[in-house]
Amino acid sequence: MKNNKHILITLLVSIILLNSCEKMIIGEDEINSPENNFELLWNDFNVHYALFGVKNINWQDAYNIYRPQVNPNTSNMELWDITSNMLDLLNDGHTTLIDANNNLKFESGDSLNVIAESEFDLNLLKTKYLDYLTNSSEPDISFGKLKYKDIGYVHLSSVEGDNPEIIDNIIQQLKQHKAIVVDIRNNGGGSDDYAHRVAGAFADGEHFIYTVQTKNGTGIDDFDAKTKWFTKPEGTEQFLKPVILLTDRVTASGAEIFTLNMKAFNHITVIGDTTAGDHSDQSDLRFLPNGWVYTYSPQLYLMPNGESLEGIGISPDVYIKNTETLINSNIDLVIETAINYLFIEYNIE
Repeated sequence: MKNNKHILITLLVSIILLNSCEKMIIGEDEINSPENNFELLWNDFNVHYALFGVKNINWQDAYNIYRPQVNPNTSNMELWDITSNMLDLLNDGHTTLIDANNNLKFESGDSLNVIAESEFDLNLLKTKYLDYLTNSSEPDISFGKLKYKDIGYVHLSSVEGDNPEIIDNIIQQLKQHKAIVVDIRNNGGGSDDYAHRVAGAFADGEHFIYTVQTKNGTGIDDFDAKTKWFTKPEGTEQFLKPVILLTDRVTASGAEIFTLNMKAFNHITVIGDTTAGDHSDQSDLRFLPNGWVYTYSPQLYLMPNGESLEGIGISPDVYIKNTETLINSNIDLVIETAINYLFIEYNIE
């Protein structure tokens, strides 16, 4: 599951590397016209996109609205606006569109992410709320301790890297504390396997957490068989004292898989905002004759009760969110709520 924050950068690099063989990838027989580019894009989603059903989206209705707006004289910029407006209906962070030649980048449903990114400031945490924050050997995992509190702190800016087992060493260094706050706000995701492994250091047992299916036919309900996923203890030792997991609207993709793992454990409380609702893996790069590149969601994740949270997100146990005004006033209301919760519920301070 890709890290949404790095999707567009990765795509741009890939486009540059593949540009010299673009014709071979696209196929020289495809006509580079506004109408054909639109048709190819719409049809590819029509066949392979996995979430029309659970999101209650009528893709044919979208075609009926946007296809008449395209004609042989439609400019590239006009086509960009038409197609991105159509794709935004999906509200899906794994649906992306890039025109590298004109430095245009689009991610479906990104407007709420932009707001949420301004509602978290790691530097504020470092200066006001933490005694220290130490970088681990994994660049996106750091750990520390809250000021004046017997509470450890772990920050994950993504769930990807080479050595998720570093969490075992971090738990060893923090296990003397009465509680730990795990902060995944503004975490755009990463690898499902990485997320499972890190969460395993907090597991209180094995739990069935979701199923995965991949689109494998032209019908809206054509999927392969369900694969069940479980969360379980991993590593040398588990931290089973109270844990607070902090989430926000930018908590997405692999970070949501991490959240589903953590929510299964009885000693963990999720505090913050509802997550993004982007669970599916991301497709391989897809190409259009005009050089544009796009991706989509080819998989369906379902909760044990059969519910999909795509486009909905994972609700916290305690809902609270920052505002940009609060952050600019040097107040992180989310972590303050976590501190108060630990004191009220567990008498931890």
